[in-house]
Amino acid sequence: MLLRILDRLEEILIATLMALATTIIFIAVMHRYLVGVPFLYPILFPINLSWAQELCIYMFVWVAKFGAAYGVRTGIHVGVDVVVNQLRSPWRNAVVLFGLFCGAFFTAVIGTMGAKFVWGLMHTDQVSPDLEIPSWFVYLCIPLGSYLMCFRFLQVAYGYWRTGELPHHDHAHVEGVEVEEPGVGAAGVTR
Repeated sequence: MLLRILDRLEEILIATLMALATTIIFIAVMHRYLVGVPFLYPILFPINLSWAQELCIYMFVWVAKFGAAYGVRTGIHVGVDVVVNQLRSPWRNAVVLFGLFCGAFFTAVIGTMGAKFVWGLMHTDQVSPDLEIPSWFVYLCIPLGSYLMCFRFLQVAYGYWRTGELPHHDHAHVEGVEVEEPGVGAAGVTR
């Protein structure tokens, strides 16, 4: 139950930040071009959107950190496993688990270093240039995203240890879209 809640929160955060960033950038670009239209100039010129680019950069950094954890959970990261797939079962299992534990260790180290960095920033008055939000909040995505990614590596390792299966993403599958059987037309007649 808690894992499903975490999965949904992760997906909602990624989708929301991407949608908001895209919308904000679209509005900022339209504003930039429409302010050049003479009759719109008096209306649009007083609106200050200089903060939009900075906010969108921060949003995409957060999306990247949490998207990396999502990628571990769903198996969409690129992996070179030609040699690993040639190994026999006990050695293959050991190498896969070693790789997953290395990923967990690396992301735990990055998360810890990021947490120390954020902790140090919390005791300063540093703010972002345009938005003037505390810098520690901007960098908070490093420990949060890294620790979530570490958890996802451990989750995948546990699942692999129990079932021998890694998460696999089917690039041809689109959620919510049904695929017809090959050779069956719209009328249901086999060709």
